[in-house]
Amino acid sequence: MQSALYVSLSAQVSLEKRLETIANNMANMKTAAFRADAVKFETALSRAGAQPVAFSSPGQNFISRKEGAVTQTGNPLDVAIAGNSMAAYPGGPDPGATTWMAFQGPNGPVYTRDGRMQMDINGQLRTLAGYPVLDSGGTPIIVDPDGGALTISRDGTISQGINQVGQLGLFDIASDAKLERFGNSGVIPDRPATAALDFVTVGFQQGFVEGSNVDPLTELTHMMMATRTFQNVSSLIQDSESSVQNAIRTLGDPSKA
Repeated sequence: MQSALYVSLSAQVSLEKRLETIANNMANMKTAAFRADAVKFETALSRAGAQPVAFSSPGQNFISRKEGAVTQTGNPLDVAIAGNSMAAYPGGPDPGATTWMAFQGPNGPVYTRDGRMQMDINGQLRTLAGYPVLDSGGTPIIVDPDGGALTISRDGTISQGINQVGQLGLFDIASDAKLERFGNSGVIPDRPATAALDFVTVGFQQGFVEGSNVDPLTELTHMMMATRTFQNVSSLIQDSESSVQNAIRTLGDPSKA
């Protein structure tokens, strides 16, 4: 049996998935706080058995946690998260943990680095998509719609004049938590996030917005490499088919038996 054919076909599936991922990243280069998708590839060999088979896996998507560039907007309802908390967990500090804001999604909290907010007529802070922004206790934030401009400090405290009226929540997601995408810039971890308490290494910047973490040059390079590899794999398939045809002709010719 021609194992090279199965390796090549599975490689094409993997590369097609990679190209789709790159195209989606490129399409969201200007999306605020978008986190790029990447794919893990590996060659898997079956364990010892009667018919060992080598193949290329279709890959596993994961969401990059790298920070995006921060741009000043001057809008008091825009905030960017600067840095990441050195979160403490029962097993000890997790230097790879990342810090996020939260909003109330349809089925529970959703975490994001997109700090663009709006205030409804009742004074509730919402995302641009209309979801309620949450404080550190997971409660929607409501301010006085007639209380004047909002001032947001590094730790998320919201003030109107001399009055403190709320506090934006910051949440740490462990480095080994798997993230599921929600919309363009939201994520849902497979384990609960914890409220951030360390504002030395992380904090809010009012009047700023974090952009996408997609690096267009890197993505373009990856696209070129994946396209070239796809072409090489196609050539391998053609060579494999030719070798099979030659074998059939040779074995089927009685004069060559």
